[in-house]
Amino acid sequence: MLTIAFAFPFAGCATLFALRPISRAVRNWITFLFTLSASVCLGAAIVNGGEAFTLIAFSESLSLSFRVDGLARVFCGLIAFLWPLSTLYAFGYMRHEEHENTFFAFYLLSYGVTMAIATASNLFTLYVFYELLTLSTLFLVTHGQSARSVYAGRKYLYYSLGGAAMAFIAMVGALHYGGTTDFAYGGIAALGQAPRASVLLLFGFGFLGFGVKAAVVPLHGWLPTATVAPTPVTALLHAVAVVKAGAFAVARLTYFVYGTDLLRGTWVQTASLSLVLLTIVFGSTMAVREQHMKRRLAYSTISNLSYVLFGILLMTPRGLAAGLTHMVFHALMKLTLFSCIGAWMVQTGRTQVQELRGMARRMPVVFTVFAFCAVELVGIPPFVGFQSKWALATAGLASGAALGFAGMGVLILSAVLTAVYLLPPAVTAFALPLNGGEPQGRAFPGWQMALPLFILCAAMLALAFGSGPLIRFLAQVAQGTL
Repeated sequence: MLTIAFAFPFAGCATLFALRPISRAVRNWITFLFTLSASVCLGAAIVNGGEAFTLIAFSESLSLSFRVDGLARVFCGLIAFLWPLSTLYAFGYMRHEEHENTFFAFYLLSYGVTMAIATASNLFTLYVFYELLTLSTLFLVTHGQSARSVYAGRKYLYYSLGGAAMAFIAMVGALHYGGTTDFAYGGIAALGQAPRASVLLLFGFGFLGFGVKAAVVPLHGWLPTATVAPTPVTALLHAVAVVKAGAFAVARLTYFVYGTDLLRGTWVQTASLSLVLLTIVFGSTMAVREQHMKRRLAYSTISNLSYVLFGILLMTPRGLAAGLTHMVFHALMKLTLFSCIGAWMVQTGRTQVQELRGMARRMPVVFTVFAFCAVELVGIPPFVGFQSKWALATAGLASGAALGFAGMGVLILSAVLTAVYLLPPAVTAFALPLNGGEPQGRAFPGWQMALPLFILCAAMLALAFGSGPLIRFLAQVAQGTL
């Protein structure tokens, strides 16, 4: 099923380029059928588990190979659920845009590339498709072809190329000292015999290289700039594919290439943990200052991605499980928040916080969903944001490390700042009257944009009161038993 799942996004991309359907309805049907078929097949591969195949073998130690292990099942499950919803939302959002065939062709291509990252069975395969993700999403970022979007695309490309160079050093070093790049829980055994100083330095390069897409300070600059892209692309970058691919790659590098036994307690763990804690505070602080709603959420993403990295870099099974929990829950919350912003931008053109006065009277459903999701991300119990943050805080304490204790304080501070930057827009929309001259009529974004919001809210509510099976599954993944 995995090979069939791979075929659908790439075939869909080729179909849109070849047929270039004039009818919007035909194009939407083609896009959605290929997307949904890929997700169904990917879901079957997740359930079966252990499926593997090699696309190209260059040598015994270097190949493009894929396998569905425990960690792959987490990322695959996330994209299989969220990509069809993002695609459906994009149909409603993009109906006022140009070059839709090209847009959805690259949207499908990005799905296939992200799927390859999720199921890569070695660091070489992950690296190749990680860089292909840069190219496939670059066309989405620059879709508008305005001066701002072209600038954002260039910035995204330059940052990504710098990250690619550093990640390449880590990959070549692993191959040189370890003799392979195949993922193995606990790390590549031969690296334990390599010069320790060299191995730690190589991991540092890899962390910074993959940290570009994970938006670690000071490598975060591309992400707020990329909000100039259409909202479905922004949601894709922030919630589903790009930044999550960065965090996922760091998890692979830490637990499946270099190994926590080799890294734990070293200067490179201290340095990387310090950097992600700084990023959490920086992102939250900048979000408070930012008045443009999409950029405010971009800084929020910078902060929350480092929540995930904090859990991963604790280098304990409990920390990894907590990081994966937040990766999943944050994807749901952030996709919903960006989708709400896109809905009111399409209907009203409002982008600034101060422009939201009374807007809940015009779009009550959208702003109710936004308020609900804001409460989720702040971390109010029993919602999913609280569950993942609690897991991260307790994992930090259980680690016994000084930075683990510091992490709990940083998480509390960030939660307070999250309330400061997310709750006032909701209060402004509900409690204050409309600005003078604002139309009084109701505005509905259309079912293609509204339905994904309802499904995402239902999923978050279900997980708020029934997340036990998922959390137990993530704990098994973190322990390497799946």
